[in-house]
Amino acid sequence: MKSFITHTRNYIFRGLIAIIPILLCFFAIQLLYILIDKKIMGFLDHFIEIRQIPGLGIILVLLCLYLIGLIVSSIIGHQFFKLIEGISQRIPLIKTIYGVGKQLSQGLSTVDQEKQAFKKAVLVKINNEGLMVPAFVMNSLTNPKTNEEFLFVLAPTAPTPGSGFVLVVKSSQTVDPGWTVEECLKAIVSVGIIAPKEIKN
Repeated sequence: MKSFITHTRNYIFRGLIAIIPILLCFFAIQLLYILIDKKIMGFLDHFIEIRQIPGLGIILVLLCLYLIGLIVSSIIGHQFFKLIEGISQRIPLIKTIYGVGKQLSQGLSTVDQEKQAFKKAVLVKINNEGLMVPAFVMNSLTNPKTNEEFLFVLAPTAPTPGSGFVLVVKSSQTVDPGWTVEECLKAIVSVGIIAPKEIKN
């Protein structure tokens, strides 16, 4: 009887583990449909009559984002967004909100390496006992007297990589694990559940 209960419990647990990713995908799709698809189609319905096709609102949003990306990549679009940024800098509250949004978008960007706020993923040594924390290199500077390199790093707090502690550390106090910024971001957001399998360097 005991073996039967153990057998049943093990397979129920395995079934639960197997179905969790499927349920998360289902809820994510349902959330996208409610928050984006239905809202967009409801908004457009005030102006033009469109047949209610599930997913059409999301496709329209993606198409708009694609067009905005094309516009930003052009010289005229770049100047237009520079103008908006200049205007936002003159309004106190909007300046703060815009600045936070810009930093977040730059931090999460892994496409344009030149504009990316997080230059590199590193491990910062906290003590001599081997305790290290994941961090992102934001900038660097050199001491002209000693020619020693120092790094400005953001040691983020999980699961929100946009916040944390800004530290200035010696380059020798960091270890390059060979992880991409995206791999390190995933590890932090998932509190270590989705993490690289090894230190590559």
